[in-house]
Amino acid sequence: MSMRRTTRVARGAAALATAVGLALTAAGCGGEGGGQAREGGTTTPRAGSPAPKDNGPDEPAADTRRVIGEMKGADGIVIALHSAVRDSGGFVTVSGTVTNHGTRVFNAIDWRSRETEMRSRSSLSGATLVDKAGKKRYLVLRDTSGECLCTTGLSGLRPGASRPVFAQFPAPPQKVTEVDFQLPTMPTVTLQITE
Repeated sequence: MSMRRTTRVARGAAALATAVGLALTAAGCGGEGGGQAREGGTTTPRAGSPAPKDNGPDEPAADTRRVIGEMKGADGIVIALHSAVRDSGGFVTVSGTVTNHGTRVFNAIDWRSRETEMRSRSSLSGATLVDKAGKKRYLVLRDTSGECLCTTGLSGLRPGASRPVFAQFPAPPQKVTEVDFQLPTMPTVTLQITE
């Protein structure tokens, strides 16, 4: 095979990969789900994002009627926290719902971490869990590409609208059952970790 033909084949493969990547990106950006896809009234994370918890057939999703903590921020933004669950995989998943009770569209730009490699500008990547007794702070976990294991794409939340949110953290020691959940610009709330 000549060098010219090899180069042409390589360019074609690169163009195909780019087209597929753009198509997947465009498909993931559609709708108002903020990275979440609606299926039959429930929400599931977008492709590539982990679920707040691996719910088996006998295990329901976080009970949104149950509130274990609430954070009230400026401009009518409220986060109702539904669960903080320790999983056997060595992490804690905090799940909740953010609601815009204000009069302006909300973008969670201030909730992101200050890391420069983060691609999502509106996310829960700046959240932390604090073990006050053990004097340790736990940051949101990252996947192999550096993205947070949390809700991303939290932009354009209209007045009166709500979205489910989650963030996964390394689990504190088994004896730790109470942690503070912190999010930039929001008040701290103390949560009980369940198994």
